[in-house]
Amino acid sequence: MNNYELMVIFTPVLSEEEYKTAQKKYEALVKENGGEVVHVNPWGLKSLAYPIAKKTTGLYWVMEYKAPSSFNEKLKIQLLRDESVMRHMFTVLDKYAVEYNVKKRSGVQESVTEKAEA
Repeated sequence: MNNYELMVIFTPVLSEEEYKTAQKKYEALVKENGGEVVHVNPWGLKSLAYPIAKKTTGLYWVMEYKAPSSFNEKLKIQLLRDESVMRHMFTVLDKYAVEYNVKKRSGVQESVTEKAEA
């Protein structure tokens, strides 16, 4: 089981209900294939850096999960078939990234000022 992070940009024309349904669909897909959803973070409507399909905004959603490496190909196929998905990106998380995400979620901040003062 490897740690991954998936960021998806959904089309901004989705209703709130459709947006939540799409999120649950991918969470369920991870669980059905022997994975585990660690954390979900819906960012909501954000501006895009450049237009995609003549749209300047998108509904961002980030999911951190654990799954076998063979699962990502199945997930990729589902994301490519889904018309509501404008872009997606997988990131493999190493142990330091997982540790950083846990600290970030718990609210622990690394003291940068201590390093600057030394």
